[in-house]
Amino acid sequence: MTNLDGRAVARQLNQMTKLKADALRQQGIIPSLAIIMVGTNPASLVYTRNKERLATELGIQVEMKTLPATATEPEVAAAIEDCNQDPQIDGIILQSPLPNGLPEDQLSQLILPAKDVDGLHATNLGKLVQHQAGDYPIAATPQGIMGLLASYDLAVTGKRVVIIGRSRLVGLPLAALMQNAGATVTVAHRQTQDLTTLTRQADILVVATGQPELVTVPMVKDGAIVIDVGINRVAGQLVGDVDYESVAPLASWITPVPGGVGPMTVASVLSQTVQLAQRRGAR
Repeated sequence: MTNLDGRAVARQLNQMTKLKADALRQQGIIPSLAIIMVGTNPASLVYTRNKERLATELGIQVEMKTLPATATEPEVAAAIEDCNQDPQIDGIILQSPLPNGLPEDQLSQLILPAKDVDGLHATNLGKLVQHQAGDYPIAATPQGIMGLLASYDLAVTGKRVVIIGRSRLVGLPLAALMQNAGATVTVAHRQTQDLTTLTRQADILVVATGQPELVTVPMVKDGAIVIDVGINRVAGQLVGDVDYESVAPLASWITPVPGGVGPMTVASVLSQTVQLAQRRGAR
């Protein structure tokens, strides 16, 4: 077993992002990321502050748009439209989760596809699923997973990939990226029958369910690559969706939690922000 060190790979990606951001600044173009925060979810606050601090270190300007938890759908929509219309903003994030009652899926679709740094807009996801050529944003976590595998020269072409979880944040875009790279992909979910038989066939097993330590030894093929996307707090400790201690000796490669996929997600968001700024400069 060898850990896939997301922290180390993210540092390398962040260094490249900073070089690109510095080059843009020399041209008078300041990469800019708008984060729309509704309410004061403690976990979101910590995540957002960490993202803001790292972005600033890399030369990316962050515009925080903070709305109260009582904000209405029209008020959130208006904040998104303000960012859409600002020519100096390259990427927009609608921080999840939103307070109860706000339709997150609908509101996220109001972000212009060209500024959709999270890659969640139907236009961008549709292009990805259709394997269209061209520059368009791609969901950060799947992009980070692909980058992490590539950094260790772990090819996905011809591999059997099983993804547990079908969200548009991870499962759906990752399945498209894997298929586009030549893998044979199965997406499993809560209704999947005989999940263990399916997962034991996987050369690459990706788990993104939000269920702590769901995947155990009987579910993993000997020598599989295991990608754990989950971040769960249990008894004060961060654990993934995979029972790391028991599964790690069986896997050839595995992502730890924390320190695996998480750093790659943030690094991918910031890298994509700079890419969007480069496109602005090219127009």
